[in-house]
Amino acid sequence: MTMTRQDCLRLDAQDPLAALREQFELPPDGIYLDGNSLGVLPRATAARVQQVVTNEWGRDLITSWNTAGWIDLPQRVGNKIARLVGADDNELVVADSTSVNLFKVLSAAAKIVRDESSEGGPPRRVIVSERDNFPTDLYIAESLCRELGWDLELLEADDIGQRLNEEVALLMLTQVNYRTGRMHDMAGLTAQAHAAGVRVVWDLAHSAGAVPVDLRAAQADFAVGCGYKYLNGGPGAPAFVWVNPEHAERFWQPLAGWMGHAAPFEFAPGYRPAAGIARYLCGTPPVLSMAALECGVDTLLAAEPLGGMAALRAKSVALTELYIELVDAHCAGLGLSVVSPREAARRGSQVCLAHAADGAAYPIVQALIARGVVGDFRAGDASTPDILRFGFTPLYTRFVDVWDAVEQLRQVLQSGEWSEARFNQRAAVT
Repeated sequence: MTMTRQDCLRLDAQDPLAALREQFELPPDGIYLDGNSLGVLPRATAARVQQVVTNEWGRDLITSWNTAGWIDLPQRVGNKIARLVGADDNELVVADSTSVNLFKVLSAAAKIVRDESSEGGPPRRVIVSERDNFPTDLYIAESLCRELGWDLELLEADDIGQRLNEEVALLMLTQVNYRTGRMHDMAGLTAQAHAAGVRVVWDLAHSAGAVPVDLRAAQADFAVGCGYKYLNGGPGAPAFVWVNPEHAERFWQPLAGWMGHAAPFEFAPGYRPAAGIARYLCGTPPVLSMAALECGVDTLLAAEPLGGMAALRAKSVALTELYIELVDAHCAGLGLSVVSPREAARRGSQVCLAHAADGAAYPIVQALIARGVVGDFRAGDASTPDILRFGFTPLYTRFVDVWDAVEQLRQVLQSGEWSEARFNQRAAVT
């Protein structure tokens, strides 16, 4: 029997994680299902940033690099994120953007492979990735391939494993696909790649803070991720980079900036890389943004006494299962299909839908937003459909939100209001 709204209210009343919702500023009359694009504002963030602006910057000025610990922010916040992704202290730092960090680790990984290839065997000159990977990852890999004279090969997800051979240098994957929510088996694919002599770079943009990640147990080589989605760090929040300690000191990353120097305040003219992960820093850390990001990460760490990422994942699965069940039951015959994997173990913390009518996905999302249900749209191409994308952040999403969101979706589809001209006007950001 399909869940009722009253059933959902009962689930919320019994939810051991319910109090975590109080950490956030949420629209009082809306349902926010876009935390996979931009996380909600933590209530602690405004006061913390104001403290940095008024006291640490406004009053104490440059002394705050020492007295307020500004200089340690990349490592301090990095150590907190490490607890969410299965890394140890001093293995992960916060720096730059996901794109910049990806260039750093791809370059370092390529250097490892080239040096290993010079010891014998045919040269490896191929980077393999998923055809449906996030475009910035593909653009960065493409630029590195142009520089090295390598090839970037894009494959369907199910074909990747059989391509891993002596020609392939690197496998670059996003653990949870941004368009479909499909989740790769990190440990299994990493082991398969290593057996073929291939190094692996993982993008955790849609998994850090959303699903349990264990980089150490998976024996991954490199990982990057962003701070503004499930980590709730705010728009444009700094990203993070992790390097397996086995590789951390083997090579310089290509952007040898002063913060990655072994002694940045010696101001020596020649570069000497810092020990370990610190060499993956580059320029001066953005203090205001890092202070905000730390507040966002703390909202996730607040779940540790309640079961941590395992408990958040269990609720995420329950939320996404409920959404799929209700869409199937309430929106049957209205042109929708579920694009995300129906098997929970293969799905991240989002559910993606497609509509049978050409061009319908964007105006449907806009009509929902007008009703207070915020998701987002991702365009398809000749081989993939346009996507209605909904993220479920267990820190603040309730079961009744899921029920109400599907009810609004049903009304939008049944009424046909999505076809109104006002919902078909494309904005700059979709």
